[in-house]
Amino acid sequence: MDYPALERAARRHATAELTRHAVSELDQIVSGRRTLHAVRHPLGFVCLPILRDGDDGVCVHVFGTPEAEPDDSVPQVHCHSWDLTSTVLYGQLDNRRVHVDRTGDPTHRVFEVLSDPSGVDEVRPTERLVRCRPGARQTSARGQSYALPAGEFHTSVVPDGRPTATLVLGRTLPGRVDLSLGPPSAPGHRMVRRTCDATQTARIARAALRRIHEPEP
Repeated sequence: MDYPALERAARRHATAELTRHAVSELDQIVSGRRTLHAVRHPLGFVCLPILRDGDDGVCVHVFGTPEAEPDDSVPQVHCHSWDLTSTVLYGQLDNRRVHVDRTGDPTHRVFEVLSDPSGVDEVRPTERLVRCRPGARQTSARGQSYALPAGEFHTSVVPDGRPTATLVLGRTLPGRVDLSLGPPSAPGHRMVRRTCDATQTARIARAALRRIHEPEP
């Protein structure tokens, strides 16, 4: 399936169809018919980049594996430069929206996150100081989908650290930049996204497949 077909399936809330696509892709990785390398994301999951086509991308995000340890130094509140649609393949994910404005005493500074194809993220402080307040919380379980528009600050949390995986569709919007929130006095820094080898990637895909086929506890 190409990106437009997956997007149409997401708009129809055809989660069974999206799950079948994820299973097909994971099976190709496990069997060796497809070669790709999982990427360890500092926010605490492993990304399997299924498709990269211009501004469009499709990934499987896997939480709760040994390779997916979060970096506690990385700010968790962030927003994307791309519209996101995500379907939970197994487990559960909480998305907690965050309201950001310039009223009152500032609590955070806005940072730009500029990603290089080599896997290095440059996190640069901006002049923008903001105050953030917790917003709505949305919990999604197996077979459910959720959407987050570009520019909406949020944080994603896996309850109790339970194994969870999602199929993520993203379309980058022109002129947008990935952003995160950090302490007002924090300096800029670099983050390196480490890549898993072929054996690790196959093991991650195999475990995800097994959990997709298991009943939810």
